[in-house]
Amino acid sequence: MTIVEIIDAHQGFKLVTDNISTRNPRTLLWVIGFVTFFLSSILDNLTSTIVMVSLLRKLVPPSEYRKLLGAVVVISANAGGAWTPIGDVTTTMLWIHGQITTLNTMQGLFLPSVVSLAVPLALMSLTSEANGSSQKSSSLLSSEQMAPRGQLVFAVGLGALVFVPVFKALTGLPPFMGMMLGLAILWILTDAIHYGDSGRQRLKVPQALSRIDTQGVLFFLGILMSVGSLESAGILRQLANYLDANIPNADLIASAIGVASAIIDNVPLVAATMGMYDLTSFPQDADFWQLVAFCAGTGGSMLIIGSAAGVAFMGMEKVDFFWYFRKVSGFALAGYAAGIITYLAAQNLPLSLPTSLAEIPFISGS
Repeated sequence: MTIVEIIDAHQGFKLVTDNISTRNPRTLLWVIGFVTFFLSSILDNLTSTIVMVSLLRKLVPPSEYRKLLGAVVVISANAGGAWTPIGDVTTTMLWIHGQITTLNTMQGLFLPSVVSLAVPLALMSLTSEANGSSQKSSSLLSSEQMAPRGQLVFAVGLGALVFVPVFKALTGLPPFMGMMLGLAILWILTDAIHYGDSGRQRLKVPQALSRIDTQGVLFFLGILMSVGSLESAGILRQLANYLDANIPNADLIASAIGVASAIIDNVPLVAATMGMYDLTSFPQDADFWQLVAFCAGTGGSMLIIGSAAGVAFMGMEKVDFFWYFRKVSGFALAGYAAGIITYLAAQNLPLSLPTSLAEIPFISGS
């Protein structure tokens, strides 16, 4: 959160804004979707939503079309956060506790995540709202100036975030140590850049630390402590036994967790799932854990209250629950179902590639 705050203070995300030049409303729909998708895979879904909705305010005047673009941001941020270990709190939890690994998760969930975004985008492109105006507000854009060395801070900050899984793989140390190392490097860099200039204190790490959402950190801490108490009391194990007895299919259990995450926050759901099933029930990188990561991440898009990204969008753009339910929930559900089908198809229908040229019929002459 501090690294992202430092990048934002330097107007680093202006690099994204300046490179979105399309005026075609339908094209902008897809551009915003995939920019958010990949940004969320590096940052997290909440931060990406705040950044992209702020960007939309500079690109599009208030309208139904801007609301639709905001909904695209929510779906894209949740889909993008599901396929990397640092893209979503729930995926990060599974990664830290050893249920999933970096490369296997990225390989297994990238295509389903893309499908869960592409299907809603294709359906939304057919709606009348997708013909709105995308004219930029030049006065807002020109008022923003990138801070000195803003591009360097942007590159180092994103590099520090991407480096965390690499750090864990190379050293075997906990991921938080890699994140702290990245923050330390950025701290030294910004202090060196702005040394001796008292007017740039807001661009340094101590000021950024004072602006981060400490209440959000305490919220997640409280959730995890509550779930931990339920696990210690044995209640989660009883719930797991009940689900195993009544829903014998693990894929259905994972899918149900995703549907429930549209109503209940996905963090306690995944924390509870980790308490219900351990690595003896499902080994590391089992299909169940990957499907839980995907479903909990993307299932929250079905309702605006189902994810931190949706709640942030609702507050920033004053979008009400029923507008999102009428206009967006059906598209998000279609993407969610298509993503699950894609994942199950990829896992159950592996491609058997030829091991040599002689095995290819038209080359071997058969």
